[in-house]
Amino acid sequence: MLSGGEQQQLAIGRAILSSPKLLLLDEPTEGIQPSIVDQIEDVIIGFKQSRRFAILLVEQGLHFAARLAEKYVVMAKGAVMAQGKSTELNADMVRQHLTV
Repeated sequence: MLSGGEQQQLAIGRAILSSPKLLLLDEPTEGIQPSIVDQIEDVIIGFKQSRRFAILLVEQGLHFAARLAEKYVVMAKGAVMAQGKSTELNADMVRQHLTV
């Protein structure tokens, strides 16, 4: 009977226990309360700093992704629309490629 946030944290913890070379995080903030999102961000930053494994983050939350990523790729319908260093990532550029 875990909450969505607890389930997400458990899934990340289980993945890390397997000593991965690459950690795939598919929208780790989806449906998670803001205080837990902050905790997940802190944990990911710790992993980045330790350089124990690479992290591939798939995230719709632009600000969360921009704070964590070194590089970004914007995709739409399986096609790469833009890519570069995260310092170059901004909301206007993302909107240009993804606005419906």
